Amino acid sequence: MTARGTASRFLNSVLQNGVGRYVCQLKRVSIVFSKNAQSSLGVREFIEEGVVDYAKKNPATVVYVSPQSCRIPKIVAEYLNGNVREELVTSKTSPQISELLTKLTNQSGLDIIRIRKPFHTDNPSIQGQWHPFTNRAPSIGPIRPQNQHAE
Repeated sequence: MTARGTASRFLNSVLQNGVGRYVCQLKRVSIVFSKNAQSSLGVREFIEEGVVDYAKKNPATVVYVSPQSCRIPKIVAEYLNGNVREELVTSKTSPQISELLTKLTNQSGLDIIRIRKPFHTDNPSIQGQWHPFTNRAPSIGPIRPQNQHAE
């Protein structure tokens, strides 16, 4: 927490992801729905139409489909860092559920919080940041507008 009262962190990669090969951070998706409830209609359509395509596109993610006697259908996403995110999909259509699964797949599992700076390094430079006067000789001085004396 910062003095502002909101959580923040520096921009960084999860487990140095992307330094070598990319590893999808979503490891498991559980689709929980009811066989009979009206609120699960879109989920049942998605299971018939799109769940196999999603599983083929994302071979690193395990997809569980579990019909249970529940009133509220939900998607439970589990990430490599241990975070679990539940999304309610009550009365959503099949394309909306597909978009939601794509969003969950592309996320890292970290909470969405304010980024302190758009850049960060673990090994900061001892020379400091570059600016336009970094390599100018001090004797030249700063750049000033030219005097326009039209006499």
